[in-house]
Amino acid sequence: MLRDLIIKNRSYRRFDFSFKIPEENLKNWIELARFSASGRNMQPLKYLISTNEKINEQIFPNLGWAGYLSNWKGPAENERPVAYIIVLNDKSLAANYFCDDGLAMQNILLGAVEDGFGGCIIGSVNKGRVAKLLELPEHLEILWIIALGKPAEEIVLEEMQENDVKYWRDENGAHHVPKRPAKEIIYKKL
Repeated sequence: MLRDLIIKNRSYRRFDFSFKIPEENLKNWIELARFSASGRNMQPLKYLISTNEKINEQIFPNLGWAGYLSNWKGPAENERPVAYIIVLNDKSLAANYFCDDGLAMQNILLGAVEDGFGGCIIGSVNKGRVAKLLELPEHLEILWIIALGKPAEEIVLEEMQENDVKYWRDENGAHHVPKRPAKEIIYKKL
């Protein structure tokens, strides 16, 4: 069951814009992040939820969507995320958040997938513009933005060929993601 959730948890970049995410789901996913392990148990991460269409329209142009799909400018208007979770580090609590962000975001996305939604962690963000738009105080630093919605694309995992890590889309729009075989990533068994 966990394996199925992990495999289904992909970087979804196209969504059914007509399908909104209930606020309760978003809060529940952040609750999963709250239960994540935290370096020194400092728990410096905070989360800003945006389901406001006008704000989301302003966030969208500040995001980079898929580096290997150079001719794709991101999801069409009717395929855009319906919610964003902005992952923040509260610098008044800790300058170093260790790997808390990765643990928390994985939990958020696993919760989303379990509830029939999906998302994409976006690191290519104009953080200065988004911080200004969201009127963030200086002690809250944007780390990542998680785009969320009801997935409207097929993602195919496949064995990597010739060490090529680049994901790609086929003629039907299916998004193919090459993965290294297990025998390649297990360095050594002692």
